[in-house]
Amino acid sequence: MSPEQENILEAHGVTKQFGGLTAVNDVSFAIPQGSIVSLIGPNGAGKTTFFNILTGLYKPTLGRVAFSGKNITAGRPDKIMALGVARTFQNIRLFGTMTAIENVMVGQHARMKAGLFGSIFRPPWVRGEEQRVRAKAAETLEYVGLRSGVHDQLATNLSYGDQRRVEIARALASEPRLLLLDEPTAGMNAQESESLTRFMQKLRDDFGLSILLIEHDMRVVMGVSEHVTVLDHGEKISEGEPQAVRSDPQVVEAYLGKQEAERQRAEQEGAV
Repeated sequence: MSPEQENILEAHGVTKQFGGLTAVNDVSFAIPQGSIVSLIGPNGAGKTTFFNILTGLYKPTLGRVAFSGKNITAGRPDKIMALGVARTFQNIRLFGTMTAIENVMVGQHARMKAGLFGSIFRPPWVRGEEQRVRAKAAETLEYVGLRSGVHDQLATNLSYGDQRRVEIARALASEPRLLLLDEPTAGMNAQESESLTRFMQKLRDDFGLSILLIEHDMRVVMGVSEHVTVLDHGEKISEGEPQAVRSDPQVVEAYLGKQEAERQRAEQEGAV
């Protein structure tokens, strides 16, 4: 990361407790403008909880979150999205009884002007806005690689890969400045994961987006990330450039266990 880069999002001392369980403990974190960064860690590390705090689904017990300098710590998810933060979910959350294009149109709701009055009485300007929204939704679906022949199919009838594309298109429809992707390659084969890696870079370059990624596939993380943060048991244990993080003994131990980490260290020392 260049020291001149301005941070689009900053989290300071974020802690989240559920009763007696501390899911995230005093985590500080920053996303530079226009960067692709990853948040990784073993199962139960607190990654998704942290994601949910950044998007307003959870309120932190302690700490502060700022987006473009604006305090969003207590913000509602819809208000945070309207500011320019969009996300996908590890488990796809499309409206199954809506078509692909309708799902993406929902993503544009925060940018529409009709309101309750317009939705009820539907004057000509509202109908014109709906037509523009539908056209933009179709364009976004084409951009993410969903062929036009399935735009009007129910989301529940689409293949897993196409549902992922619709979910990303719905997030893009809200015109975000920061896109949070939660396990986007889950269920994909190696070729599909590689394709998505290239697509994330294209998103950043085409739209000037900043992207935060939760991902288990280390090939994807190493291939696309400029900066990696590692959580374990809710605490930040490592942070830095991908190659440095991957060789960090604390990270190896978190993923592989203490015995394997010590074995790898012994091998490295023996090779010196």
